[in-house]
Amino acid sequence: MVGRISDWREELRRFLEPFLARLGHKARRRMCPLYVSGLIGPGDRKSVQPMAERLSLGDYDQLHHFIAAGVWDAVSLETELLVQADKLVGGRDAVLVVDDTAMPKKGKHSVGVARQYASALGKTANCQSLVSLTLARGEVPVVLALRLFLPESWTSNRARLERAAVPAEYRTARTKSEIALAEIDRAIAGGVRFGCVVADAGYGSGALFRQGLAARNLAWAVGIPRHLKVYPADVRMIWPVAKRGRPRRRPIPDILSVPAEDMLANASWRAISWRTGTKGKLKARFAAVRVRIADGDPQWIGDKSKQHPPGDEAWLVGEHRMSGEKKYYLASLPAKTDLRTLAATIKARWICEQAHQQMKEELGLDHFEGRSRHGLHRHALMTMIAYAFLQHRRLASARRKKKNRRAAPSANLAGRTPSHSRIIRQTTSAAMPALSKMDLQRPAA
Repeated sequence: MVGRISDWREELRRFLEPFLARLGHKARRRMCPLYVSGLIGPGDRKSVQPMAERLSLGDYDQLHHFIAAGVWDAVSLETELLVQADKLVGGRDAVLVVDDTAMPKKGKHSVGVARQYASALGKTANCQSLVSLTLARGEVPVVLALRLFLPESWTSNRARLERAAVPAEYRTARTKSEIALAEIDRAIAGGVRFGCVVADAGYGSGALFRQGLAARNLAWAVGIPRHLKVYPADVRMIWPVAKRGRPRRRPIPDILSVPAEDMLANASWRAISWRTGTKGKLKARFAAVRVRIADGDPQWIGDKSKQHPPGDEAWLVGEHRMSGEKKYYLASLPAKTDLRTLAATIKARWICEQAHQQMKEELGLDHFEGRSRHGLHRHALMTMIAYAFLQHRRLASARRKKKNRRAAPSANLAGRTPSHSRIIRQTTSAAMPALSKMDLQRPAA
């Protein structure tokens, strides 16, 4: 057991070298590996005191000071995380997933806690909400960013913000979409490579978010509500003759917009399988048509109330699940994109939910007991670094298996080495508990 533990701790030490080089201070360089190893190692509770006890630190003051009270800037470590994440899974075939995750809390003093919708619980609850960015390729996710969302009950209460040590630059109200776009800018500035941004309807329903992605020349695929209005792709802008009064100053569409679900009502639907899950192939029926999104500046159109004229052209995609549930999406992918690629791109978002669950269950993302913003963000950062390390181990294991298979060619007729994506699926088919508990905790036979 000692040999197995020392193996992963030595590998962790090597993985953390570029992070520690950015920390500078000797005490911080010592505390960072201890905190990360405490998150990865055994034990159900990953808050400071129980981790300090398991690490045999005597008292937990040093570990607590490092994460909650010390004066140091996390920006340098966040930047290094972008570098390492890109090395692990970055590339043109990677996706950047925008989402948020909720952490239920009791009381009202922890920074950002409020009654708000928790997607993981499917209901409104007393919780903190973190906007997340996840880089994923070949079904391997690495979480790049976790940023606290402050509801209005916090941004409107100066005393509350001061008690939680929220920096002045973060005290103004920002929507989750605004936070997400700022984090995307940070990822791009950090050199992170990806081919498409994907998000659920919580983000995709907002025109400003979609337009923000388009302004950054990013491809995107997002969920939308069924009632979001669209036009046919061949809609024309015309100049109607005014029956009375002054001539019109702007052209209007020659047809009114319709809800997304109505646009797909007569579409051709096809069964598509986008990946293999633990219970077999995942399938649903999909349909897609080219549309123009009704998100231009509102104006009066005919005898109707104010309408949004047509904006950018995009794919409108519908999904009919086996359960009977219906979902709708918009994607800015090229007009020649086939239906299977559209479905696979849209469904790439699922990987961030798996990452959030694993980080909570295995690495204690939601175990932080402090109340300050910088303490919460530092804990989240250490959790992301620990998760990146585990993905580093997983990919290294996949490469070793691939190398071994090439060295021992199969006797069957095909004799082919499985593709990289297949090896990744085999390596990641077991949940995160299998990696952290089996590889890091189980005694050697």
